[in-house]
Amino acid sequence: MTDAPAAAATSAPAPVFLARDLTKTYGEGATAVHALRGVNLDIRRGEFVVLLGASGSGKSTLLNILGGLDSASSGSAQWTHEGSTHELTGASDAELTAYRREHVGFVFQFYNLIPSLTARENVALVTELSPQPMTPEAALDMVGLGERMNHFASQLSGGEQQRVAIARAIAKRPAVLLCDEPTGALDCATGVRVLEAIERVNRELGTTTVVITHNAPIAQMAHRVLRLADGRIVDDQPNTERLPASALSW
Repeated sequence: MTDAPAAAATSAPAPVFLARDLTKTYGEGATAVHALRGVNLDIRRGEFVVLLGASGSGKSTLLNILGGLDSASSGSAQWTHEGSTHELTGASDAELTAYRREHVGFVFQFYNLIPSLTARENVALVTELSPQPMTPEAALDMVGLGERMNHFASQLSGGEQQRVAIARAIAKRPAVLLCDEPTGALDCATGVRVLEAIERVNRELGTTTVVITHNAPIAQMAHRVLRLADGRIVDDQPNTERLPASALSW
């Protein structure tokens, strides 16, 4: 299948992200690296999308552009919220900062918690900056860590720390949750617990969710799976039958 967006049913939710002819090139001349080569993409409100591809295929670059962490070399990336469409490509640093702060939750492979703070205090760092946040307690309950909220980050397992990172990301009630290899540093059993938390956020809060992974079985829990190779989307397929995170193994 080519790099064309899948046709949407008339009743489908409106796109949250719309990318057209998106390119990203690092460097110049003979040493230039073409991370994205004309990507076309629609992601709709409430979707759970998995991006699959080998290292260097462009997954993280695409996610970073959609999240306002990086800028495209050419093409268009648009973000729509509450009926208003905003151009991410060409947005100012101040506009991108406000977009990230107010609308996007990020989860990375490494947790980036402050070890000397409790789980609750790590989440509160975000809620103090958000206009209409969850309470830290509610966010930690959402990821199954309500009873561990007063433990220091350094006292938590890797999987628990990652779930705190998810609670921190969702506490500001973001419209989208962008996850870059959230289970990459975890074993299968621990990774499944993390995916269950992400799954619950998508299902119960309706948060549009995009997950990068190199573990193909994780794609079975998505509404839609995009495969990238050499900076292009080479396949865009819906899952006719989704599996819950609890049924996955790798």
